[in-house]
Amino acid sequence: MYIPFLDNWRKRQGGTRGGALAAAVENDPEGMAELFAECELLRTRATQSGLRLDDSPASLSALDQLPPRWRDDPDELPWLGNDAGLYLGTVLVRTVPGAAWDILASGQPVVRLASGREIDVVTAGLDWAMTGSPELSEMYAESAESGPEAISR
Repeated sequence: MYIPFLDNWRKRQGGTRGGALAAAVENDPEGMAELFAECELLRTRATQSGLRLDDSPASLSALDQLPPRWRDDPDELPWLGNDAGLYLGTVLVRTVPGAAWDILASGQPVVRLASGREIDVVTAGLDWAMTGSPELSEMYAESAESGPEAISR
């Protein structure tokens, strides 16, 4: 997945897509978590709709209730979906014990739960932005259970 701000960071680090990002998450997990949490486009659109994103599970439910005006702009849709996924991941990492960011060999950021499950939050965010399903709050609830029945995408 191409994430513009990460591409610029990779160039400065002189690393490959997956390798440099994985090393950064390992060496500075808090810094990378802050970078993933920026979600600037999503936060801007939420604020314009009167919603304050406070990195809580309740804010995911509130996002699910927003009218999907972003679907009217095919250029913005994938960026907003990417941000929605990173925001879902941010809420998981900040509120679910043992959840942490991880990077697949492909360079794709995922959330790894204490159980070892990987949650492909970016794909979930893109699905949500395009179709409204699964809802972000639903993905959070299923992932936060972290039992054998929890869904890993």
